[in-house]
Amino acid sequence: MHPRERKLVTHIPSALAALSELTSNLHWTWDRDTQHLFESLDPRAWQSCGGDPLQLIAGITAERWEALADNPAIVAATEHAAQRLRNALVEPRWFQTHANSALGLIAYFSPEFGISETLPQYAGGLGILAGDHLKAASDLGVPLAAVGLLYDEGYFRQQLNADGMQEERYPPLDPHSLPLHDTGVQIAVDFAGDLVRANVWRVQVGRISLYLLDTNVAGNSVEAGTITDRLYGGDNEHRLRQEILLGIGGVRALRALGLQPQVFHTNEGHAGFLSLERIRELVATGLTFTEAVASVRAGGVFTTHTPVPAGIDRFNVELMKKYFLNFAPECGCTFDELMAIGQDDTAGINDKAFNMAVMGLRLAGRANGVAQLHGKVSREMFAGLWPDLPVDEVPIGAITNGVHAPTWVGTHIGQLLARSVGPEWAEADAKAWQGVDALDDHDVLLARRQGRAALVAFVRSRVSDELLNPHALTIGFARRFATYKRATLLLAQPERLRVLLLQSERPVQFVFAGKAHPADQAGKDMIREIELFARKLEVGHRFVFVPDYDMAVARMMYHGCDVWLNNPRRPLEACGTSGMKAALNGALNCSILDGWWDECYDGSNGWAIESTENDPDLAARDHLEADSLFNLLEREIVPLFYKRDDNDVPHDWIAKMKANWKSLGPFVTATRMVREYTTELYEPAAAQTLVG
Repeated sequence: MHPRERKLVTHIPSALAALSELTSNLHWTWDRDTQHLFESLDPRAWQSCGGDPLQLIAGITAERWEALADNPAIVAATEHAAQRLRNALVEPRWFQTHANSALGLIAYFSPEFGISETLPQYAGGLGILAGDHLKAASDLGVPLAAVGLLYDEGYFRQQLNADGMQEERYPPLDPHSLPLHDTGVQIAVDFAGDLVRANVWRVQVGRISLYLLDTNVAGNSVEAGTITDRLYGGDNEHRLRQEILLGIGGVRALRALGLQPQVFHTNEGHAGFLSLERIRELVATGLTFTEAVASVRAGGVFTTHTPVPAGIDRFNVELMKKYFLNFAPECGCTFDELMAIGQDDTAGINDKAFNMAVMGLRLAGRANGVAQLHGKVSREMFAGLWPDLPVDEVPIGAITNGVHAPTWVGTHIGQLLARSVGPEWAEADAKAWQGVDALDDHDVLLARRQGRAALVAFVRSRVSDELLNPHALTIGFARRFATYKRATLLLAQPERLRVLLLQSERPVQFVFAGKAHPADQAGKDMIREIELFARKLEVGHRFVFVPDYDMAVARMMYHGCDVWLNNPRRPLEACGTSGMKAALNGALNCSILDGWWDECYDGSNGWAIESTENDPDLAARDHLEADSLFNLLEREIVPLFYKRDDNDVPHDWIAKMKANWKSLGPFVTATRMVREYTTELYEPAAAQTLVG
């Protein structure tokens, strides 16, 4: 039992002891009723602790517990919430009613997991996608165990200095203040002669167990102890050491826990060394290297998330030799044979570096991109690995990402969807989603106003009381600040932007948020440009950058924005799921036809910014695409939003919101995504592989 849970049980009667069940399972992160229960225990403390149940419970006094225990409504709500959790963990779900399946267990590896802002072990889209994957697998009853690393300092906390430049802080995290369970398991991995030990922690995400490895262990060398210091920190060797621990150590952790998955799913290349460890295991049983490779491939699934070679981890020969020279013989091969697995020797490339994506593709029998367009881009990018196949036959498919709807949809919108689509709207089919047509426009308008008002109040609490208008058209942009995402595209035509912002009759306001990687100076410069424009006296009340972007900030923006803006350089956005989360909340997308929007835009459910991707002149291209964006804002978006009847209801805008829900609701959810992974990748892989 967690120390906080012991304190909890000590101070309250048995009926309220059910709270310990809720705090020990991150299922509460997507259960709104449970969140409301926690808030009711002490609303002010709930607000001040950022919605962290462990912190909340640790701070409640014995006297307060006694008062709560005398409140029959609280006792009943607690017991009801605990029973709902128990039911969610044991009741048959989609997979249990699925046709007879050979699938026993999937191991899902990722370098980051965005489960909740109270467990800060994520940097951006890759981790949020991984977290949504686990939650949807739990909802569907899919048998899955996940593996990652526990970072002592997580990702960085962001603040802006007086010049508007991003600065990073790395406050240490106390594992005992996080929703972690010590498994008591410890594994060891040799790092160039340094035997590194890692403790294995468990996070319970609904019915899914997530195992996190931590090298901050007594007895480890100083260098070993820092392997799991920061997410995406350090130099290239530090990255290699983290990926060795994740892949090789992760497999050893599963074995030490007694788990024998049939399918190993690698979420991007970072965990790819898991395949080498599986080869080593099989060679130890008597298989040859070639036989072991074939067996590992049969049960391997590799998902690529990058559309550009520069985004892939690569390690030079000398660095690989330092860590794998003695490992290769254990795999039944020479070091050169091991290196060849990750070398891109296709026509004209002859890259001697070890490429993690190339290894991932060579050692996985099934591979996919994360949107249909991204699948096409990936087939073109990696076509050289299959020189005898036409590009369109390269064996890289596509499963478009989805989002875990209960995590991201606001209460007021969720109530509308439950009433019109059905109580299980997050798993509903296209026919059920047609039910939104029956919603009263006044009810939809009220729900949107409540979300916008909450966003405005949140921004004022974070930045300044003088900011934003709860009745103005609100446009959001929140994501990683990488140059290809072009966060500053609007600033290319500042006078047109000023006109939009300063209209008195039809006010428009923009809310920005996001982080740049600490080593990405160009991304930091973009944040600075946004922030300095936001500080201009005449427009600053309607143009805001919210610092320290995390899941909590993201949720508030999805709940409150009317339009979600995305303007990357096509085709560099692999998927871009933020727009999906906004869409489920009733926001309308205005986006380049890239990533998921390329396959989902139908002309009625949002807007498409014209793209000139074949123009080699990037400056000219940016100018033309900014023109298209401003034209949409000036001629279509703003007029439609402010077209009202005598009761101030924008019926045409709400009709577009309903078209958005009907076309996107059945598709953009993570339940659809995980079903596709299960039927198209996991089950075929399980049918062809031996356990392990």
